[in-house]
Amino acid sequence: MDNWRDHAACRHVDPDLFFPVGTTGPALVQTERAKEVCGLCPAREPCLDWALATGQSTGVWGGTSETDRRSLRRQARSRPRSR
Repeated sequence: MDNWRDHAACRHVDPDLFFPVGTTGPALVQTERAKEVCGLCPAREPCLDWALATGQSTGVWGGTSETDRRSLRRQARSRPRSR
């Protein structure tokens, strides 16, 4: 996939959907709706890879919330490195 953004399902969705304000109530519903869009996206994996590589700390990227990505980063740091 040359440029994953060209294939992203979110290209035709209001970007505000992917940046909920808060972590409770309506923001949780908004996050789940954003993740639903990601669930159908052919660019989900490269999007998540980009978000992790560039330290995206806000929004929904590659079907993950900020909390999800923090957890993924912690897991990656706790894995032994191969030589």
